[in-house]
Amino acid sequence: MKKNVERGFTMIELLVVLVILGLLAGLVGPQFFGKVDSSKVRTAETQVKMLKLALQTYRLDVGTYPEKLDDLQVAPSNAENYWAGPYLDENIPLDPWNFPYQYRKEGSAQQGFYLYSFGADSAEGGEELNTDIGYVPNS
Repeated sequence: MKKNVERGFTMIELLVVLVILGLLAGLVGPQFFGKVDSSKVRTAETQVKMLKLALQTYRLDVGTYPEKLDDLQVAPSNAENYWAGPYLDENIPLDPWNFPYQYRKEGSAQQGFYLYSFGADSAEGGEELNTDIGYVPNS
């Protein structure tokens, strides 16, 4: 006669598995979060290049850079005769940290304008992930 033997995991076996999974998550998790931060920097760099192209196209049509980024979407009253926009297919994006890009038309700038994101800290200057990204004014 066979005995009815119940099979399953003991509480200790379950705890050992949970500890192992926790250790793996502790080792692998930070590497993934580091990738998220670096991808935000690359996204900001790409968006700055996209906005630069739109600004340059605007300049070709109107003859000067716009006073503000919104002019890429809606014709300013002083440029209606030459404006051939909108110069972006979608609304002006926020940077990857959900803050507006900094833009200033400046004749002395190498590009003719300054266009940048403050980075992760949303403050001027900074290092690594907090560094300003784009065409930044020299301090």
